[in-house]
Amino acid sequence: MQWQGRWMKAVLGASIALVAPVQAQDRAGDDTVKLEAVVVTGSRIKKAVIEGDSPVVTLSADELAASGVTSVGDILQRLSVSSSSLNTKFNSAGNFGFPADGGGVGSGSTTVSLRNLGAKRVLVLVDGLRWVNESSASGVSAAVDLNTIPFSVVDHVEILTDGASALYGSDAIAGVVNIVTKREYDGLGLRLYAADYATGDGTNATANVTFGSSGRSHNFVADISHYDQQLISSSDFGQAREPIPGTGVNFGSSALPTTRSVFFNEPANDEEGGLCPQVDTDDDGVPDRALCNITANGVAEGPDFVQQFPEGFHQFTNADRFNFAPFNLLLTPSERTSLFTQASFELGTGLTAYFKGLVQNRESQNRAAPEPIFIGPGAGTGGLADTVSVDESNPYNPFGITLDAQDNLVFAGRRPLEGGPRIFSQNVDTRYFAAGLAGDFSWLERAFFWDVNAVRASNKASQRVVGTYNIANIARALGPIDECVAPCTALNFFGGPGTITAEMLDYISFVEDDFSRQDLSLVTANISGMALELPSGPLEFAAGYEYRDLKGSYRPDAVVIAGESNGVPSLPTSGGYDVHEVYVELSVPLLADIPGIRNLDLSVASRYSDYSTFGDTTNNKLGLRWAVFDDLTLRGTVAEGFRAPSVGELFGSPARFDASIEDPCSGATDPQTIDNCQAQGVPPGFQQANTQISVRTGGNRALQPETADSLTLGAIYSPAWAEELSWSKRLDFELTYYKHEVDDAIQAVDAQTLLNRCVATLDPAFCSGISRGPTGDINGFDNSLLNLGKVETEGFDFGIDWAGPELALGRLGASLHATKIESYTAISKATGLAEPRRVGVEVADSGIPEWRGTFRLNWSLGDVDASWALRYLSSLVEDCGGAASFPVCDNPAEAKNKLDAVIYNDLRVSWTLPVSRQATLSAGVNNLFDQDPPECLSCSLNGYDASLYDLPGQFGYVEATIRF
Repeated sequence: MQWQGRWMKAVLGASIALVAPVQAQDRAGDDTVKLEAVVVTGSRIKKAVIEGDSPVVTLSADELAASGVTSVGDILQRLSVSSSSLNTKFNSAGNFGFPADGGGVGSGSTTVSLRNLGAKRVLVLVDGLRWVNESSASGVSAAVDLNTIPFSVVDHVEILTDGASALYGSDAIAGVVNIVTKREYDGLGLRLYAADYATGDGTNATANVTFGSSGRSHNFVADISHYDQQLISSSDFGQAREPIPGTGVNFGSSALPTTRSVFFNEPANDEEGGLCPQVDTDDDGVPDRALCNITANGVAEGPDFVQQFPEGFHQFTNADRFNFAPFNLLLTPSERTSLFTQASFELGTGLTAYFKGLVQNRESQNRAAPEPIFIGPGAGTGGLADTVSVDESNPYNPFGITLDAQDNLVFAGRRPLEGGPRIFSQNVDTRYFAAGLAGDFSWLERAFFWDVNAVRASNKASQRVVGTYNIANIARALGPIDECVAPCTALNFFGGPGTITAEMLDYISFVEDDFSRQDLSLVTANISGMALELPSGPLEFAAGYEYRDLKGSYRPDAVVIAGESNGVPSLPTSGGYDVHEVYVELSVPLLADIPGIRNLDLSVASRYSDYSTFGDTTNNKLGLRWAVFDDLTLRGTVAEGFRAPSVGELFGSPARFDASIEDPCSGATDPQTIDNCQAQGVPPGFQQANTQISVRTGGNRALQPETADSLTLGAIYSPAWAEELSWSKRLDFELTYYKHEVDDAIQAVDAQTLLNRCVATLDPAFCSGISRGPTGDINGFDNSLLNLGKVETEGFDFGIDWAGPELALGRLGASLHATKIESYTAISKATGLAEPRRVGVEVADSGIPEWRGTFRLNWSLGDVDASWALRYLSSLVEDCGGAASFPVCDNPAEAKNKLDAVIYNDLRVSWTLPVSRQATLSAGVNNLFDQDPPECLSCSLNGYDASLYDLPGQFGYVEATIRF
C-alpha cells in the first residue's frame, strides 16, 4: 500500500474515532491523581496525561501479587488480551523436533502472545529498552523468555495492545509489553513464598532479599532471588496417562519394547491370513511374497536371547502399541537464581547517570519416553536410519534372512527401555547491562528532556541430552558380524525388554551436548519537549535515534551435525544483522475548551529503519484523542507495523519437525482417494506406520519483513457523579475495538492441510515437496519458511473498575475485564489454504476462545485484605481425527469434540501484622474448586491445551514479607 494511501486511511480512521468507542489505560489508584510528567508506554513524549490515544493496560505491584504466582509470564498469559503461548507446562523438547521458524522448542521458557498473533509479534521492553531474546540450546528464537526477568524486581507492567512500530520499531505488531522495575528502595526486605499443586508434586519455593537506599542525589536497589519449581509427572493426571484421552494405547507408538518388524518374507511362509499373509508385490494379480507385520510375544528364551520365528511372534495390532504418555511431564522443573542491581546518581543540576545489571542462571529439565529406534525406508526419517539393514549374520536376527533396506525391509522399530527415558537438561545464563545519562534543560522558557542509553546483553544456553542413540553405531551393530569389531558390540534388536546388555547400550548410546547463544547491543538517544505554544495548548514532540545489533547461533552436538544421531537431526545456525533507526512523534492540540470539546489532540509518529539484511522501511501512526468533557474521552489510532525476519528465520539451517499428521491414504475407502494415492505410489491396503511424519524445516535468507495495519477505536467514561454516591467512590468504563491485518506473514504451510489438499487434487502446488518411499510411507516433506501468510483478527475489549467508599465493614472494589474475538483468519497466499486456527476452535495446542475474561472482587478492613477472582474461558470445538470412533469424541457423526467452558476461582487473603516492622502474611488458593482442564483429543501431549488452561488440581500458596 502506498504511503499516501495509508495516510488517507489514517485520517479516515481518526475521523471515525470521533464518534466511536476504545479501552483505556488502567487508572486504578488513589482518588487524587498527581499529574506529573511521565513517559507511558505508547508514547515517547513526557507529559502529564492520564489517558493517551492508545489502549494501555497497567498491572500494579498489588495486582501482580494478587495473582498468587511468581512468574511475570504466567501472569500475563492470564490476561484477556493474551493468547496461547509457550510456558513451563509444555514438555516438547525432543518429542517433535524443530519448528519451522528456526527458533527451537524454547524448553523452560515462558513467552507472551497478544491478539493471537504469536510471541514473535510482541515487543518486550524493560524500562523502555529492548530485552534480549531467549536461548534454550535448540535454535535461535525470535521471542523473549519472560522467566529471565525476576518477578521480585518488577514494580508494574504496562501492556500496549496496539500496533506501535512507528514508535518502537520491529516486532510491535500486536503490541508492547513494558516491564518497569523498582527504582527506589530504602532498607532491607525479605520475601518467602511456598506453593504446591494438589496434583503430583510440583512444589514451588521462592525467596528474595531486596536492599537499597534513596537520597537527594542517589537511588540504589539490589535484589537477590531464587526460584525453585519441582516437576509433575504426566502419570499423576488421569487424562494425561494415555496418548489421547479415552483411547487407551490405540494412538501409542509403533516402536515397541518387543520390536515391531514389517518386511517381505520370500518365499511366503504361510497362507493368506496367517502370520505373514501373502500379497501381490509386482501387481500381476498373483500373490508372490508374504508381508510380515509382527511383534515378539515377549522376552526371548535361550542363551542368545533370539526369538524363534514364527513361533515367538504374532501379528501386530493396535493393542500392542507403546504408551509413551506416562513418561512425560505436566510441569517442567526449573531453578533460577538472579542478581539484579540498579542505581542512579545526580551528577549536577538536570543531569543523572544510571546503571542497571542482571545476572541470572536457569537450570531446567524436560523428559520423554525412552527414545525409539526406527530403521528401514518406512521409518521416514529422511536420514541414515532409512538405509539401515539387519544382516543375516547378526547373532540376534531371528528370521534367518537379511532384512535389506533396499529390498525386503519396510521398517523395524524398537524402544529400548534399558536406556531409560530421555532427559533434556538446560543450563541458561542471562546477562543484561544497561547504562545511560538523562537530563533536562530549559531553552526559550521551555522544558526539554533527553536521555542516552547503551545496552549489552546475552543469553547463553547449553542442553545435555541423555538416553539418545548413535544410529551409525546401531547400523554397524546390526550389520555383517565380521564388520562389527571392537568397540562395536552386536546389538540384540529383537529380544525384548532386558535383552540389550550394558555393553550393547554403551556402544549405541551417546550424551548429546547442544549450545545456543543470543546477543544484543543497543544504543538509543531521545529528546522530548515543547516545540511551541498553540492556541489550544503546547505542541509537544519526541525524537530519537536507535542502533541495534543482534547476533544468534545454534550449535548441535557433533554427532547430530554428522547425521549420526538417532534423534531429530539438525545443523548449525549462525547469523545476525544490524539496524539504524530514527523516529519523530508529535502531539498537536487542535481544539480546547469549547462546547463539546474539552480537548482534541492529534498525535503523529513516524519511524525510518535501515536494516543490513533487506533494506529500509518507514512506518507511521496517527492517533486522535477527544476529551468530550471531563468524564468522557474518545480515542482512536491507525498504525502501520512491520516485523523484520529474525535470525532463526533467515539463517536457520535445515532441521526436522516430527508433526502429528494423519495420512489420508492410510486405510482409504473412498475410490477417488484410493486412485489418487495409487497415482502417488501408495500400494493398496496401505496403513500408515507412524502418525509422526518427519517434516523438513529451515530458514530462508530471501525472506522480507511482515507488514501490518492496525486500527483501534474506543472510549473511557469515568463519571464524576459516581464519586458522590454512598456506594461508590470511583467508577470507570472502558471499551476498545481493535483490528489487525498482517501481510507477508512468515510461516510454513500447515502440513496436515497441505497433505490433505495434495491427496485430494494431485496438484503440484501442493504435492511438489512431498515424496513417498516404496512402501507408500512419506519419506520427504519440505515445509520451509516463506512470506506466504495473511492474518486478520478483530474484536472488542471491555472493562469496568469500581471502588467503594470506606465503610464500617470495610472497603469493597470490583473489576471486570473481558475480550471478545469477533474473527480470526489466516490464509496461505501461495496455496489459498486457510489455516485451521479459527475463533472457537482448538487445534495443535492453540485454542482461540471467543470470550476470555476476569472478574475480581476486593475487600479490605484495617490490616486485612482479601480478593476473589473468577477467570473465564469460553468453549472450544476440535476435530476428533482418528479418535472419532471412540466414545470420548462427543459428536462422532461430524468427528467433532467440544471442550466445555471453564471458570477458575482464585482466593487470596493478606494480613499486615501489627508489629514495628512492615510485615505481611498472605495465603491463597488458585483453582479453588478443583476445575480440571477439558479433555483435548487434538493436543500433542497430556490431553489438554497447556497454553490456555491451568494445571489440574488446586494450587495453594503462602507468602511472608518483612521490611527493615
